[in-house]
Amino acid sequence: MATQTVGTLDYNEIVFPRLGIELHVDSTAFTIGDFSIQWYGILITLGLVLAMAYAFTQVKKYGLNPDRVIDAVIGGIVGGIIGARAYYVLMEWDNYAGDWKSIFNLREGGLAIYGGIIGALAVGCLVAKLRKVRILPLLDIAGIGFLLGQGIGRWGNFFNQEAFGCNTTSLFGMSGGRIQEWITNQYPNTTYYANFGTELDPSLPVHPCFLYESLWCLLGFVLLALFAKKIRKFDGQIFLIYIGWYGLERAFVEGLRTDSLVIGNVRISQLLAILCVATSIILQAVFLSRVKRMGSDYRLYKDTEESKQLMAYAGKAPKDTMAETSAEMDMEVSEAEPASSTEEAPVADEAPDGERETEDTAVEKAVDIQTESEKEMPSDVSGDTVASDPEEELEKE
Repeated sequence: MATQTVGTLDYNEIVFPRLGIELHVDSTAFTIGDFSIQWYGILITLGLVLAMAYAFTQVKKYGLNPDRVIDAVIGGIVGGIIGARAYYVLMEWDNYAGDWKSIFNLREGGLAIYGGIIGALAVGCLVAKLRKVRILPLLDIAGIGFLLGQGIGRWGNFFNQEAFGCNTTSLFGMSGGRIQEWITNQYPNTTYYANFGTELDPSLPVHPCFLYESLWCLLGFVLLALFAKKIRKFDGQIFLIYIGWYGLERAFVEGLRTDSLVIGNVRISQLLAILCVATSIILQAVFLSRVKRMGSDYRLYKDTEESKQLMAYAGKAPKDTMAETSAEMDMEVSEAEPASSTEEAPVADEAPDGERETEDTAVEKAVDIQTESEKEMPSDVSGDTVASDPEEELEKE
């Protein structure tokens, strides 16, 4: 295949020469006063919002309480952003050691996906534990949401002209003014070039690695969104499929990139990707074997009595709960009334105070009854751990 060279491009110009596509794209979406809003941040945010929106459509299907899950999701988002930035900064510490303010500047990129996943899982699972949310079903939902968020967020790299690979004659080969500038002026000073020595020609197209990853993640999202219900045999399986699916793509695509975070001659992200694939395969084999041995003794969390009672309680509107409480109060009052109607009626001039006293007592009784009913709720609804736990049964087995 003939090599197709690219002339010198404008800074904001992006081309896909074999596809005949030429674009002029500014990484800044708009400005508010002196503050610039970058497409990178907009797309990362859009990915997070859509991933959250999808997740909340699935929460009840997995037997979880939406009111509790939202706290874990928010915690995961905060942890993910902090983790992604911290991971990247640590791996590129020489570029940030003398400029502390640049550590907090996220508008130009510099988020590492593995750091984001680690941070999101750490904080999200911690909040889930505090809020008494079952972690494995939550991870299943998060895994599908991650694929959607990553598939959209990767287009932030397109606007920044980053996350590309070595020179290629591929149909999807691309180039850009910022890419050419980086190859010419910055690439020779990178740790990657010093350790690997891969030559790059700014006049030739490069692999659009962001595009490969985006398409792979979106395909994974569609497949899992459609078939997760059919293939899911145990809680946590969809999350294991997610890390295997993503790791498989990253293990190959990372080998094309020339901006990898490296230690010596090891590409950190590629190594982690391979470990993710191996971990996914091994753990799925182990847990599927255990579930098969347990037979009907194992149930998905959504099918347990704990989850069903929690859903029934969470599905009641406040007015329904008060109506039930009022009905219980009326029942108690009617049972307390004497069978005989020969009691003397209250004196007329005492009626107003008596009525007020009855109303006050009724309100207090309603509160007491509701409190007692909450105390008598099963331990799973109040948040305590119950004896019959499918996750614990799977571990014990």
